[in-house]
This record gives sequence, C-alpha cells and structure tokens, in this order.
Amino acid sequence: MSTEEKPAAAPRSLAEALRGRDDAELAALLRSRPDLVTPVPTDLTQLATRAGTRASVVRALDRLDLFTLQTAQALAVAADPASYDELLGLLAGDEGDRAVSAALPGAVRTLREQALVWGDDDRLRLVRTARELLSPSPQHPSPTGLGPTVREATAGMSPGRIQEIVTTVGLPSTHDSVSAVAALTGLFTDRERMAELLAEVPFESLEVLERLVWGPPYGQVTADPATRLRRLLDRGLLLPTAPGTVVLPREVALHLRGGRAHRTVEPVPPPVGAAATHPPQVVDATAAGQAYTALATVEELLKDWDEGGPAVLRSGGLSLRDLKRTAVALDVTEPVAAFWVELAYAAGLLASDGEADERYAATPAYDTWRERPAAERWTTLAAAWLTATRTPGLVGGRDAKDHTLSALGPGLDRSAAPEVRRRVLTLLAGLPEGAAPDAGSVSERLRWERPLRATGGAAGSGSTGSGTGSGGGDDLRSRLARWTLTEAEMLGVTGRGALSAHGRALLGMPAPAPKAHAERTDRPPEPTGPGDRLPVHHRPAVPPSPLLTALTPAEQAAASAAAARLLAPQLPEPLDHVLLQADLTAVAPGPLQRPLADMLGVLADVESKGGATVYRFTPGSVRRALDAGRAATDLHAFLAAHSRTPVPQPLTYLIDDVARRHGHLRVGAASAYVRCDDDAMLNEILADKRAAGLGLRRLAPTVLAAQADPAGLLEGLRQMGFAPAAESAEGDVLITRTDARRTPPRAAPEPVPEGPPVPDDTLLAAAIRAVRAGDLASTAPRKAKAGEADVGAGSGELPRTGSAETLATVQAAVLTGESLWIGYVNAEGAASQRVIAPVRVEGGFVTAYDHTADEVRTYPLHRITGVAELADDEN
Repeated sequence: MSTEEKPAAAPRSLAEALRGRDDAELAALLRSRPDLVTPVPTDLTQLATRAGTRASVVRALDRLDLFTLQTAQALAVAADPASYDELLGLLAGDEGDRAVSAALPGAVRTLREQALVWGDDDRLRLVRTARELLSPSPQHPSPTGLGPTVREATAGMSPGRIQEIVTTVGLPSTHDSVSAVAALTGLFTDRERMAELLAEVPFESLEVLERLVWGPPYGQVTADPATRLRRLLDRGLLLPTAPGTVVLPREVALHLRGGRAHRTVEPVPPPVGAAATHPPQVVDATAAGQAYTALATVEELLKDWDEGGPAVLRSGGLSLRDLKRTAVALDVTEPVAAFWVELAYAAGLLASDGEADERYAATPAYDTWRERPAAERWTTLAAAWLTATRTPGLVGGRDAKDHTLSALGPGLDRSAAPEVRRRVLTLLAGLPEGAAPDAGSVSERLRWERPLRATGGAAGSGSTGSGTGSGGGDDLRSRLARWTLTEAEMLGVTGRGALSAHGRALLGMPAPAPKAHAERTDRPPEPTGPGDRLPVHHRPAVPPSPLLTALTPAEQAAASAAAARLLAPQLPEPLDHVLLQADLTAVAPGPLQRPLADMLGVLADVESKGGATVYRFTPGSVRRALDAGRAATDLHAFLAAHSRTPVPQPLTYLIDDVARRHGHLRVGAASAYVRCDDDAMLNEILADKRAAGLGLRRLAPTVLAAQADPAGLLEGLRQMGFAPAAESAEGDVLITRTDARRTPPRAAPEPVPEGPPVPDDTLLAAAIRAVRAGDLASTAPRKAKAGEADVGAGSGELPRTGSAETLATVQAAVLTGESLWIGYVNAEGAASQRVIAPVRVEGGFVTAYDHTADEVRTYPLHRITGVAELADDEN
C-alpha cells in the first residue's frame, strides 16, 4: 500500500552495510579494530576494503572468543549466503541446544559489529577473506574437521565417473556434470533419503566413515581398494581427491554428525573455580604485609646498587653471575630476583648510567620515590607492573636465535602481558570476596577467550576434530596467567591468592557488593521466539570486551590514589626507636622511620631480617659512619636519642676506640701518599710484610709515597688493621656519601603496544566525520552530460573538466545556488572529492560552503580537477 513504509533494501556489499550504520556503530567498529582508522579512510568503500584485507581480518579473528570463532567457522562451511536458522543448525545440531540458541545472537552481533559478517538474518555473509582463512583445505584443515563439498571434491572428476555414482545411488542420469553434482548434493543433504542410502551400506563400511567423520576427513587407499571401501566410493560417500587419497564430503559428514559443524560447542565460558576461601580481613592484612615486604625488597636492592651496580652486558642486560649475586643479597631465588629487578626498572627507579664502563644504578626518581608515603610508593610499583610489557618470567629462557634471555636485557617484551594481567585480576574480582582461584580454571578461561592465541596458530589452522581451540600445550597466555598469580602475591595485590581490597581499587573497580553475585553476568538472554532476534540495525551495541578495557592515565591515577587510601591503614607505622643490646646488636621491632633507617644502615650491618630486623655494630660499620662525616659525639647522641634501652658500654667503647684511630693516617693522591704525625706508626707500616704490594717508600718523616692508587691504598691499610681517612688536595678529610651514585634522569621504559592504539573519542568523532564526508562526495549522483550515459553514485573517478568549463560551471552555480561535485588536489598532491555550494568566485579562488566538511572554505581554481552538477533528488 502507498501509506506503508517501503522496506529498506538488503545491502549488496559490506560497504553498503556500513552505510546503514549510525555513528555509534561505526565508532564501535573502529574501536574494536583500531587498525582500520590508521590512516583515516577516505570513505566507507575504502573502509570496507581495508576491513577485508588479510592482515586486518587475521587480527580481528585473533581477538574473538571461542564461541564467536566457532560461529565464524560454521559460517565458513555453510552456504554463502546462509540463513540464521541454517547457522543455528550447524552449531546446535538436529537435536538443538538451548545454550547455543541463547548465545548465538550475541556471537552474530559481535561478528557484525567487527565487520566480519554482513547481511540480514536471511542472508548472512562472512567476508571473503575470513571465509578463505576459515574454510577447509588440504593445506589448512578447518577446526571443524570437515572436508570439501561434493561440488569441490568432484571438480576434477570425469563426467562419466560422476554419472556412474549418480546411477549407483539410484538417481536418474543427467546430460551434464553440473546437474549431476547438484542432484548428488541434494541427496546427501536430504536426511530421510540419506538415511535410506546408509541403511544399504554394510557395517564394516560404516566403520570407515565413523573414523573420518570428525576429522581429518582425508584417508589413504590402495590402487585396488577393499570391498568395504569400494562400496563407499561407488556411492560417492568417499570421493577421490588425488591418487591414493580419498575424502569424506562435507554433506555426508554433516549428516553423520547430526548436523553439527563442531564436535564440541562451548557457548558459555568455563567458570573460574575457587581453590580456597579466606576471610576478607585476612586477605587484606596478608596482602598489606606482602606490599610492605615488596617496598623493603626494592629499597634493599637499590641500596645495594647505590655506589654503582653490576655492569651492563655488551648485548644488554644483567649477567647470570650478577643475577645470582643479587639473589643472594636479597635472600631469594634467581627468578624472584629477576622479578624485583625488572619491577624497579619498569617503575623507572633503576637504569644504566650510560657511561663508557656502563653500569646499573638507581635513578634520581628513586630519591623522590623514597620520600613519598609507603602506600603511594606501593601504588607506583603496582601500576608499573600492571602496565609493563616486560615479562620477568622469560628470564633464563631462549629467544628465536637460541640466545639466553637476561634480566634487564632485550627480548623480554610481550605485548599481551598487560592484557593478561588485567584480565586475570578481573577474573579474581569476579569471585566471592576472599576466594583464591584455581590456576587451571583461570588458564582454561583465558583459552576460551582467546582460542587462536592459545593454540598459537593463524586463523584457519588448528587441530581438527574438537573445534575447541584449547590446544593443550603450555602456551604463552597460560604462562602469563601463572606468572601473574605469583607476581601479584609477591607484590601484595593479592593475599593468600585472593584479590585484596586495594588490589581491586588498583583495577579501578568499585568495592564488592555485600551479596555474592553470579560469576557470569554477560550471557545473552534466551530467545523465546523468532521475534526476539532484532533486525540488524536495531540491535543493542555489544559491550566492550573486558580484555580490551584499559584505564586511561587519568583513570589509573585515580585508581592508584584509591588503592593507596585503602592500603595505608593496613601498613605498619614506622618506628622512631630501636632496642640496643649488650652483644653489639640493635633490634628494630618494625619498620623504621626514614632518617633512622638510613643512619642505622650506615652505622651497622644487617644481620637478619624478618618481623624484626637485627643490626650488628662492627669496627668496619662504625668506620663507615665516620667516613660519612659523622663524629663520635654525633653517634653517641644518635644512639641515645633512638634507643628504648640504655646504650650498652661495649658499644660506647667500640665507637670511641674506632674514632680515636680514625683519620690518624691520611691518604692522598701523589700517585698516592700516606701522611701521619706519628713516625713510629709509619715505621710499623713499612715493617709490615702485608704492605709489600703497596709499593711504599718514605719521602719525609711523616709522609710515605705509594705506587698504589688512593682507593687501593685505603683498602690495603684497612686490611692491615689501620683506620686511614682519605683527604683532599687541600688536606681536608673527604666525606664519603653512600648515595652518591645516580644515573642521569631516565624515563621508565615504554610498554610495547600490541598493534595500533585504541583511538580516543575525539579521534573517533573526527575520523567518522571525515569518512562520512568522503562518502557523501563519492556517492553523490551527478548529472550526465550530453551524449554521456547516466552517471550513478560512487563511480570512484574524479570529475575531469577544462579550466574554462570549470570556471563557467562554478560561476553559474553561484547564480543558481546549486551544489557541485568537484575533484580537488591539495598542496601535498592528495586527491579528494567534495560537494560544495559556491558563494563567490574572484581572484582565481572560489569561496563555497563545503558540505563534506560542514564549513565555508576557499579553493584555488587551478587545484580543482573538474566539476559536475549534482542530479536532482527523486523524492
């Protein structure tokens, strides 16, 4: 009827399907496939072309979950185009599956959103490149385990042989092979007639089909096949593809499978199980204790490297020997030491100094970091770990060239690491409070969410038969998941395996609801009838995948601040005192305030660590404090002010005795010399056999010259039991600072991105506007010239007119107010098409309202390649 709305025509191409999308749907496409927006396409036709390129399609398939990938694989073995009901039958089988029926609308919606599928429900089309990647072939078997269709398998078969098969199965002979193949296909897809045909086949022949039905569909035969095989070949149930090779046709396999394209379909992700459950308060307290230990470990590591850390290997990184020494110093295993070293590097707290004799050392940022509150220092480490692409778990492994991967060296970046870390922690957040996950179930969930990455294969490859894509090998994502669970525990993001409150805040998540919630909240509702399947352009947008969700810098800063607020009350308050004991030790019953810890670290050596740290005072440690510029009276006052117990007499004697002898000898640079007012002491040094290697000789009653350098002379005299002090050229005692070695300012290493970055909303809006504008210009219908056939929209060719004709047409448009279609080449030589409404022409320029840019612009006439009048609207 004339009053009824005319139904929208079905799209004939992906470009037409994209033109039917609104801006929000186009933004969702560009956000899920950011490679399509770099550079910005000129129009929707170019966007569709780019979306169909092999590299882009492989990248899009790589980010599909298992069920969505299985849906695409089913479409690849279905007719082109296929109806929604046909696709449902391939996934749910003849008997149906309510879980598949409920999940399929979401999977199809995802494929449509990512421009891998287009068309209405009655004509679903997989983009050509995806079909080529996922369709079965002898070189790349499909995970469905299906083989070629009857038409494909008989492509090289002689017409006479095809007629023989048709006659054997009881079909009338035809005059050509095409109709014969069509008749045979119709028989194999008719369930009743196919059942009758198989009923005539002996059991031993059916056993052969059963071995091939779930793949691989190819088998080997001899030149003289056995009777059981001959019966199958005569009926076309097996078809020869090469000498000695036969294949089970796809239609036959689907009948034997009950219509299923996959042996196992997984429409619902596997749940993450809980291995143990702890009270939330215990989890938070344990995680806070681990967080404090993490801070202490990083400080101890960088304090050990204060005067210059290990040398940088020529190929970059830390040598295995230096890693072992670091592990011993930290009292941890080598893999754990590699984690702390890499964490400090990722946070920008250590780097190489860039000198000729390149060594690792703390950066200036480390000094700033140390002065911040403990909770803020922890969030700096945790945020760096969460976003770092460097993977400490790879240290000690081999790269593609069979070189050993070293800590701080090249080759440790894995772009998937941040995504996996965030996803693992998100899965932990989905468990009830205090629940620690089962590591195996976490790996299985990740395999379901990224099956192609789990198998490590390209699209269209994988093991045939199961179609699960789970592989079974120790893939990188599974290892990353295990490392994430271990590292999160060491860092204090989790406690006893469960996500802590401050760990949840670090992810930008709100506090959990009091009630336990379901683990899976994004299942699509079960449809109750055909009407529940909404039309293509009226379906709700798919929420962004949790794997793709990452916080912006501002959001991460807010999340870190929230995590610090939650963690701060859980951390122990720093103490301002120690307990001095008569055995020349001091016990710190908890963390110490910064000035006290720094001074005590110089004055004493750490003897043991744990809940309480034990420091031991030795002549060497006291001399170290004196070398740092402290006087004996300063040390006595310091100990008296910070000890809850009286200063023991042996400690007082030790300080006074070392101070009495400290600086009595002076070492300077001659090459080196020793100066002392006591010539008897110099005589004692010359007489000592241990001084032979120093090359000493007397220059004056109070001066000895040495062949050794000042540092070697100082060390040699100290080993002989003396307490020399270094002096400057002016004769002043040199004060040695323990924190003097720092690298030049260094930025933290940038994570290695995984493909193009996801565009922000501003870029998306600008890109969509540009694409719409270009599409308007390329599809605008124009009037045909005399003697020229009608020119439709989107011919793709720029208009070409002479300069005189161009000027006359533009001037006429100024008078009539009509719009024109122009071809324009800018100063960089880039050609484009535009729709303009000229306002005035003067001085070789045309000023016009540009419909494609939605603004008034001025164009030089000599850069306009041609003009054409737009056709009148038919409406």
